[in-house]
Amino acid sequence: MNIFFVIFFLYRVHDMSKEHMMEIRRQNCNPMIMKVTYYKKPVFIHQGHMQWLWDVDGRRYLDLFAGVATVSVGHCHPKVTAAAEKQLRKLWHTTNIYVYSPLHEYVDKLAATLPEPLKVIYLTNSGSEANDLAMLMARLHTGNFDIITLRGSYHGGSPQTMGLTSNSAYKYPIAIGLGCHNTMCPDVFAGPWGGSHCRDSPIQTIRNCSCPQGLCMANDKYIGQLKEVFATSVPSRIAAFFGEPIMGVGGAVQYPKNFLKDTYKLVRERGGVCIADEVQTGFGRTGSHFWGFQGHDIMPDIVTMAKGIANGFPMGAVVTTHEIAASFGRGVHFNTFGGNPVACAIASSVLDTMKEDGTQQISHEMGTYLLMGLSKIRDKYEIIGDVRGKGLQIGVEMVKDKVSNREPLPPAAMSEIFEDTKDMGVLIGKGGVYGQTFRIKPPMCITKDDADFFLAVFNQALNNYMEAHH
Repeated sequence: MNIFFVIFFLYRVHDMSKEHMMEIRRQNCNPMIMKVTYYKKPVFIHQGHMQWLWDVDGRRYLDLFAGVATVSVGHCHPKVTAAAEKQLRKLWHTTNIYVYSPLHEYVDKLAATLPEPLKVIYLTNSGSEANDLAMLMARLHTGNFDIITLRGSYHGGSPQTMGLTSNSAYKYPIAIGLGCHNTMCPDVFAGPWGGSHCRDSPIQTIRNCSCPQGLCMANDKYIGQLKEVFATSVPSRIAAFFGEPIMGVGGAVQYPKNFLKDTYKLVRERGGVCIADEVQTGFGRTGSHFWGFQGHDIMPDIVTMAKGIANGFPMGAVVTTHEIAASFGRGVHFNTFGGNPVACAIASSVLDTMKEDGTQQISHEMGTYLLMGLSKIRDKYEIIGDVRGKGLQIGVEMVKDKVSNREPLPPAAMSEIFEDTKDMGVLIGKGGVYGQTFRIKPPMCITKDDADFFLAVFNQALNNYMEAHH
């Protein structure tokens, strides 16, 4: 630990009092920021390093949410920080009507991580912007308009992507999302169909499975729901299907193993393109593959990404085929900040760091270790219904009890456990349509000691809740 952190622990770092900061927050911040503050006692973050955050009082937190699955290689990773500083001293901004090396070096590196024919890259500033652009590409290329997503999904908060998003908490009572439809989420834990062999995860549901070997009746049922959407809700020709390899905001929901493969086939039969939203699952987070879609043995026509792409620096991307790019080229697409020199230098360093630090392997090993540990905790407590995920994309779904038809644990109870976990030094997230799922998506640099610390803290928070209420 360098001298800065030694000094930081010795002295409370206050540029202004917490009370003064809270007053500024109340008076000047977007009211929505106040609404989404997770904790009854807000955490005032001052400093970050790798998997750790410190507040203004010098208290340290293990960050297992990574700014919503965004800090990929670690807060203020020294290599990435050095790359940012170097570029800032050379060139901050120009437009991509000029040639500059950081842009072209980066897109070559990024393209090398994706299989053929996904080789044409458009750089943006966020995941919402990337998904918005993908919607436009799909409609222009196919000549069709309607797009299908999964119920409970989240694909952004722009006026267009809000239509893709299927969660009322992120919607406004205005005319949005024309042409967007959803089909039933193939949730093998909370949905009407599911069993104990459905998903690609070290941990399966606690539901029984009566499927013959090699068959998945749950998958067939959920595909049947999609066919009903085709028959009742959309024209005979559609523009696209949007899907995350594993749900993010929706609560780390995993689907039956062949669901996306079967869905892609049906969508293409109706003239649509298939879009993989890798905003949260990309860049090795699922452990087994660099891209989440590769774990489903599918080939999308368009891939969108953001968050971990630049370790927290604002950036996103859309990657597609030359054929779709040609359709999009009928007009002029321009993005002022997309692919700016600083973003490209940082993102390029992130890719290098992922390779040097072995972050995908860390995701696989630490994710499996966490999932196995959480499954043991699930077996101890009636209020844990499901543990699921792959790599460091993990969800823990909370229920009133395991025999309650999987009814979600109420928000007040979720908040109590959540707050207690934070007070013991660990930051996690929440998700799911009803806010019933704890989300564990840390920087991909955590260690076994970190995992053990979290498992002990989470177990204690659950024990405290059970003792207080049962």
